[in-house]
Amino acid sequence: MSARKTVSQKAWFLVLPVLLSVAFSAVIPLMTVVNYSVQDILGPDQRVFVGMEWFRSVMRDAELHSALYRQLVFSLSVLAIEIPLGVVVAMAMPRTGWRASLCLVLIAMPLLIPWNVVGTIWQIYARGDIGLLGHVLALLGVSYNYAENSRDAWLTVLVMDVWHWTPLVALLTYAGLQSIPDVYYQAARIDGASRRAVFRHVQLPRLRGVLMIALLLRFMDSFMIYTEPFVLTGGGPGTSTTFLSQYLTQKAVGQFDLGPAAAFSLIYFLIILLCCFVLYNLVRTDDPA
Repeated sequence: MSARKTVSQKAWFLVLPVLLSVAFSAVIPLMTVVNYSVQDILGPDQRVFVGMEWFRSVMRDAELHSALYRQLVFSLSVLAIEIPLGVVVAMAMPRTGWRASLCLVLIAMPLLIPWNVVGTIWQIYARGDIGLLGHVLALLGVSYNYAENSRDAWLTVLVMDVWHWTPLVALLTYAGLQSIPDVYYQAARIDGASRRAVFRHVQLPRLRGVLMIALLLRFMDSFMIYTEPFVLTGGGPGTSTTFLSQYLTQKAVGQFDLGPAAAFSLIYFLIILLCCFVLYNLVRTDDPA
C-alpha cells in the first residue's frame, strides 16, 4: 500500500507579493490602456464609447506606416551589425587572468551609462565645431552634419546604438564560450580541426541558445528605442529618426490624443510580440547533445 504524499499549498504565499506587484505594475495599467483605446476622452468626466474606431484610424495613418518602416529597418540593421560584432569581440577576449577581468570591465562600461547621457555624449561628439568625430570628418573632407542631413542623422543614431549595446552581445557570448567544457576543445585538437572548424562545429552550436537570447533582447530594445535618438536629434531632421516610440509619445503627450495613443500602444505591443515570435521560431533549433 503506497502512502499518499501530502501537498502543501502554502508555497503560493511566497509568490503572492510577486503576483500583486505584477498586477499593479503591468495588468492594471494594461487594462487602463485597453479602456482608453475604445473611448473618446473629452474631459475628466466626459467619455464616449467609440469601439474600434481608434484602431481603424491608427491603421490608416500614413505617418505610422513611415515610422514602422523606419523602425523595422533600424532594428534589422542593429541585429545585422551587433550580433556578429559581439561574437567577434567575445572571441577575441582573453579567457583567464587579469587581462580577462580588465576586458570585461572595459567592455561593460558603455552599458553603465544612462540612455539620456549616451544621447548627450554623441550629440557633442558628432558636432562639427566642438566634437571629435565631426572635426575629424571635416579634416578628411567628408560632408557630415547630423542636424541637417537625414542620412547622417540616421547613421549617427545607428552607430550610437551599436557602440552602446554591442557590449551586451559580447558579454552574453563570452559567458556562453566560458560554459563550453574543455573536452570539446580537446577532441577537436585530437581530430586536427582548424579554428574555423572549431567555431562552426563546437562553439557556434553551443552558443545558439545564448545568441537567441541576445537576438531577442536586442530586437525588443531597439524596437522600443526612444531616449537616445530623442536627445541626439529630436526625431529629425524632419522625421528621419522619428521611430515608433517617439511617434507614440507625440500622440499621447504632445497632442494629448489619449484614445488613438492607447490604440496605437496596443498595436505597438502586438507588433513586438509578433516579431519576437517570428524571430524565435526562425532561430530556434534543438539544443546540441
